[in-house]
Amino acid sequence: MPTYLRVYRTMIGVYLRVSTEDQSVDRQREATTTYVTDTLERPLNETVAWTDKSTGTDTERSGYQDMIDALEDLDAVVCKSVSRISRSIRDLDRTVERFESAGTELHIIDEGLQIRPDDDDPFQRAVLQLLGVFAELEANMAQQRTKEGIAARMNNEEYHHGPAPLGFAKDDGRLVESDDYDRVTTVLEMVSKGEMSKRQAARELDTSRRTIGRALDRGELYGL
Repeated sequence: MPTYLRVYRTMIGVYLRVSTEDQSVDRQREATTTYVTDTLERPLNETVAWTDKSTGTDTERSGYQDMIDALEDLDAVVCKSVSRISRSIRDLDRTVERFESAGTELHIIDEGLQIRPDDDDPFQRAVLQLLGVFAELEANMAQQRTKEGIAARMNNEEYHHGPAPLGFAKDDGRLVESDDYDRVTTVLEMVSKGEMSKRQAARELDTSRRTIGRALDRGELYGL
């Protein structure tokens, strides 16, 4: 039997995702359940929810996969924003294709999108594609800023004699991204946006608040 709850075609799915264990899904849950009751006019006892807490940037998340497995049993799935259900144009396209194949609607609250399998609305399609393009463009620009920051730092005396910054390691005199670089970048971005405190970030990354502060002062290394 699949890991998701056994549901029927009358059910509405809700998908929630945050980037770290410390983050709360309460705001997403409130927004999505309000949408279910007020916009879709469905009772909450006809909903089933999946939650992911992960710093991953792709769709290989257990809650996401269980939700995809259940699509054929659902009328619709509601999520708060495009960034909650997908982080790139490739993953967004793949997700929409899965919904269409299952005959299930996808409702994205913040962007005001309702993707219906039987409604080939060119405007909605264009908006969805643009959102995915901009999300991927932003990620690529962040990566480019990071590379430029690394290059600038390699010419700095502090780089040659000081310890490697958070999320980096030294390899024969060269600064390279460590295995946890993506996780570090995600957490630092949340701190810079006021979504997480330095104390929480330090606990999440098993370091000190002072180290978090120094990393934020070198934001160009993380595309901030």
